[in-house]
Amino acid sequence: MTGDGRSPDPQEARGPAEFVELLRRLKDASGLTFRELTQRAEAVGDVLPRSTIANMLARTTVPREELLGTFVRACGCGPAEVDSWLAVRKEIAVHGRRLVTVEPRSAVPVVPVVPVVPVVPVEPRESGASVAPEPGPEPEAPEPARSRRPMLVAVVAGVALAVAAAAAVTVLLPDGGAAPEGGGRKTAGPVTAPAAGPVRIRSVRTGLCLSERLGRKNGTVYQMPCVTETVPQFSLLPLGSGTWRLATDHPDYGEGCTGVLHGLTATGTPLEDTGCGHRGPAEIFRLEPVGDPVRGYRIRPAHTDLCLGARHGSTKELAKVVQLACAKDGTDQLYSFDPVRS
Repeated sequence: MTGDGRSPDPQEARGPAEFVELLRRLKDASGLTFRELTQRAEAVGDVLPRSTIANMLARTTVPREELLGTFVRACGCGPAEVDSWLAVRKEIAVHGRRLVTVEPRSAVPVVPVVPVVPVVPVEPRESGASVAPEPGPEPEAPEPARSRRPMLVAVVAGVALAVAAAAAVTVLLPDGGAAPEGGGRKTAGPVTAPAAGPVRIRSVRTGLCLSERLGRKNGTVYQMPCVTETVPQFSLLPLGSGTWRLATDHPDYGEGCTGVLHGLTATGTPLEDTGCGHRGPAEIFRLEPVGDPVRGYRIRPAHTDLCLGARHGSTKELAKVVQLACAKDGTDQLYSFDPVRS
């Protein structure tokens, strides 16, 4: 708690780390648990998973605009306070810090918390159409743009790319060997079981990793070299009952979730990385071991129970990752979850 149970003033923040610290204080002042915040958001039609709250409060960068608005409303802030939080967040996101000095307002009491009535879980509905035709050959036309918004100006994105390229020189591969010069693939190495935390999701057969293409806005996931182009950073978040979320952290778009495009059920539908919460079970996965000893893990979307793999079983770079009928022997559909090491 903040001691007096009053809401902190976002105007006090001078940079990203201070801004997130004020969000922690806001959560403490509300007296609400992660579960209660999630339920309060759901009661007004917002989406605020507990894992997303935890990730946001553990970071030192400002959250996405829509996530921030949902969070501060759930904490009991009124419209004027929400606007204040969003304005400060925008200034820090664009400039990296506050550019103007404003006298902090007097602390405003948090709206009293009404006891939350337990919510009866319901099966999430799929987004978009319930049935989709089988996609044809891989299209060349641009795909719909992702809903997440850039967190920083283009200059910051360029710096992120330069840092990523420099860091790639010292990255170790799963078996501990040095990365080949030029970022070539490396298929050798043990299969690593899923565990919570940052990972590279590597195809056992090709040695390629799940990744986006830098500079693209649609969030489509491809298989690409693991060393130099693995964007975004994937993290495994356990949801219980053997299910997982593939959380992401993109250098340009911030936090998000991996899921099947629009929650569609057709085989051949691609995997995408966008914001969390609008695809229901299409962004929840079962990770199924195959073989004894284990040769790899199938990744199975909860809404279809199909398997993820490269389109047409391709072993080439830039092949889209899509949902397919599961192969009996797991060929082309087995993955290793290699912890990120530097």
